Amino acid sequence: MQFHTFKKACAAVYPSIVQNGIVWFWPNTDPQYKDILMKKKPPYIPEIDDPSFTKSIGNRDIPYGYEVLIENLMDPAHVPEPGGVNTFYAPCVFYSSFTLPPKQGNGAASSAGTKKESSIQKRMVLVFICIPVSPGKSRLIWTFPRNFGVWIDKVVPRWMFHIGQNLILDSDLYLLHVEERKIADVGPTQWQKACFVPTKSDAVVVGFRKWLNKYAGGQVDWRGKFSGALSPTPPREQLMDRYWTHVVNCSSCNAAYKGLNVLEVVLQVISISLIGILAAAKQSMTSIVVKTAMVSMAVLCFAASKWLSHFIYNIFHYHDYNHAFI
Repeated sequence: MQFHTFKKACAAVYPSIVQNGIVWFWPNTDPQYKDILMKKKPPYIPEIDDPSFTKSIGNRDIPYGYEVLIENLMDPAHVPEPGGVNTFYAPCVFYSSFTLPPKQGNGAASSAGTKKESSIQKRMVLVFICIPVSPGKSRLIWTFPRNFGVWIDKVVPRWMFHIGQNLILDSDLYLLHVEERKIADVGPTQWQKACFVPTKSDAVVVGFRKWLNKYAGGQVDWRGKFSGALSPTPPREQLMDRYWTHVVNCSSCNAAYKGLNVLEVVLQVISISLIGILAAAKQSMTSIVVKTAMVSMAVLCFAASKWLSHFIYNIFHYHDYNHAFI
């Protein structure tokens, strides 16, 4: 029997390529696109493959759309870097590169008594890949290569960097979620009626919106897969969830999450065991010093397990961000 003639027994083959450690594919199985990636390759970021730069990639599912995600990352008011280079590789990659100024008095003393500055410029690159998932949902892949402090990435585990990066994403997550719904109320092509963009720094955001209006009618064309309507806003704890949007897909954060949960249980077991041993021991055979030490250790382990439980929840599940208290 010729099984390849049955559609249910066949898998769709998409043109694909691995570049910068990321798998890219062309979402069309039509034979005419078989060699499309030979002509239209994804944007190449040389710093990601440069061994003199750090290489750490993260990702998170975001509860607002591709359009709002990109314009927020593009806004120079967020990270003003004089002398930096910002490039938008349409439709989904935003690249920002800047050089750090040398520190005053930083250099090596020569035999002549003068200081010789380092010939290597300290450079850092911010790369954001913004992927539309569905109306009101997107996925962000980020990497921040730099050619200084490379040793830090070899010592500090990746999940610790993700703590700060997730906190930044959470800082305006709710506001952007609401903004998207305000824009949807007036219509994506009339977005300026819902936004106030009077400054020169807003030119980048305005330019992106004009590009989006010109080539996509102001929003992603879902080709009938979705109606375009935004889903109702979920409870805040679900909206700002970190576990299902990041931790389960991040090998470093997932390993840390499991390890810290084990440590929490171990601390509880030690605390209960110490109390049990103390209760079972004969009063005459246990000195006051030993009793005090065991009780103190039991209390300390119990308190540590409670603190760790709170830490795990805040870092890997839900960390509220209220601008009123910042």
